Amino acid sequence: MTQHHHIRRMCLTCVILAWGASSCNGPNSASVVGSSTSYFSLVDYFDREATRLQQLAPSIVKTVAKNGEQESKEIRIIDWREEFALFIDADINKPAWQNSYHVDSSNVSAVIYKSIDPKLRTAQITVEKQEDGSVTHIQIINKVSNMLYHTDEELDYYPDSLYRIVKRQGVRVIGESDYTVIGKWK
Repeated sequence: MTQHHHIRRMCLTCVILAWGASSCNGPNSASVVGSSTSYFSLVDYFDREATRLQQLAPSIVKTVAKNGEQESKEIRIIDWREEFALFIDADINKPAWQNSYHVDSSNVSAVIYKSIDPKLRTAQITVEKQEDGSVTHIQIINKVSNMLYHTDEELDYYPDSLYRIVKRQGVRVIGESDYTVIGKWK
């Protein structure tokens, strides 16, 4: 097997494992339409942002890095909802999780949702707001760990400024990988 085929197989394995980790929150992972939400709704927020940004069509400098190698390009995002998929997938408003997060709203400018159950993928969400209620920063920390792999993700979103996805993944047979995606408004 050539080195090119070996790298291609490793990348495919990482993509499959990453997809599995991001799409499997448990048996009750589907959002219930029309259900009341007890936590900040990432789905609603990022749907609104995607619609707004679709109309504005801002120019973005997008940098993608894997294990230290990076590439940057100025682009216009075609599908903002797809671009925000990892943020949307971290939504914790699922009926089975109504009492699975501790809410700390002691800070006037931020609300922090911390998982009580270490098995849940989304470990923490921090929503920072201005006095008028507008969001200034959202940070999401996801963690998945089992016998085959572990994944740590840190997602940050600063409206009309920057979004960042940092993913550290260790697969038992393949080893460690780091991925970073940064989008900066021009």
